[in-house]
Amino acid sequence: MKEQTIQLNLSPERKPKPQSEELGFGKIFTDHMFIMDYTEGQGWHDPRIVPYQPISLDPACMIFHYGQTVFEGLKAYLTEDNRVLLFRPQKNFERLNRSNERLCIPPVDEEFALEALKQLISVEKDWIPNAEGTSLYIRPFIISTEPFLGVAPSSRYKFMIILSPVGAYYKEGIHPVKILVESEFVRAVAGGTGEAKTAGNYASSLKAQEIADGKGYTQVLWLDGLEKKYIEEVGSMNVFFKINGEIVTPALNGSILEGVTRNSVIELLKSWDLPVTERRLAMEEIREAYKSGQLEEAFGTGTAAVISPIGELLWNDEKMIINEGTTGPIAKKLYSTITGIQNGKEQDPFNWTVEVEQYAATK
Repeated sequence: MKEQTIQLNLSPERKPKPQSEELGFGKIFTDHMFIMDYTEGQGWHDPRIVPYQPISLDPACMIFHYGQTVFEGLKAYLTEDNRVLLFRPQKNFERLNRSNERLCIPPVDEEFALEALKQLISVEKDWIPNAEGTSLYIRPFIISTEPFLGVAPSSRYKFMIILSPVGAYYKEGIHPVKILVESEFVRAVAGGTGEAKTAGNYASSLKAQEIADGKGYTQVLWLDGLEKKYIEEVGSMNVFFKINGEIVTPALNGSILEGVTRNSVIELLKSWDLPVTERRLAMEEIREAYKSGQLEEAFGTGTAAVISPIGELLWNDEKMIINEGTTGPIAKKLYSTITGIQNGKEQDPFNWTVEVEQYAATK
């Protein structure tokens, strides 16, 4: 896109900042948001930072009827010396465009999107919490806004970024969670939208999650959509298992979302000379490893929770208690290292973090 200036319309009134103990996940929002519009024939235009507010949409907008939307999730962190760090934000905007391609949404300029995010965070720096385990969650998303009831790609879109100060995603934190293996419902199939970050994938997961909640389990372990034999994701996270010293994660197959944290974990494990493999992984293999005492650890990886250890699996009424229900050493080390890099307490040998400078116009 041609070079554009981001217009600033800052709110004269600011909301009180929450205390760290008041933070849940995704319930509190900052004073401002970023918006940019797309019109067919004109492209992306009118980028602006405005007060956080409701938006007005025609009831016939295509987002309401055909679900043409994509989103991302990443975080900003405040360091002890008051710097603001983003963790691999380029990866998120690259994935946003891959999702755009799958959903027939026009691509955004990734460099410009990152610049817009930096300016927005510069405006909202005072909202970044600094207590242990807290951060500023970032939600970029695109919705189709053309008022039309024909099934076709929209000719109009809104690209928005909103911000939310957050605490831990799971109340358990880095402590192990209980997972129900889902054998009836499926999250996605190859050729579908599983490798895109789009709303429908999450809506279709709610029924299985509701059942898991009712049984006292925190999340669902998804199996493949064809044979219901092979492991894909855990909840909305990628998943890893340590089996007899080897760390295994399901290979990307067209229905699994490629996580930024997943990629980071694989790079870290390789840098530590630990055996890590991406391959097809059957639930029966996990059961056999458990029975033989070779299932040593399991954990999910994702932006929201970073690392979420798995302490128990329930599959076909058979319970598998992993590592005596405690957090394993690999999960602990990964969590400590990644969060340490994110908040600037550890060295960043991979150059993963991006510092957000304070823009003069936003001070």
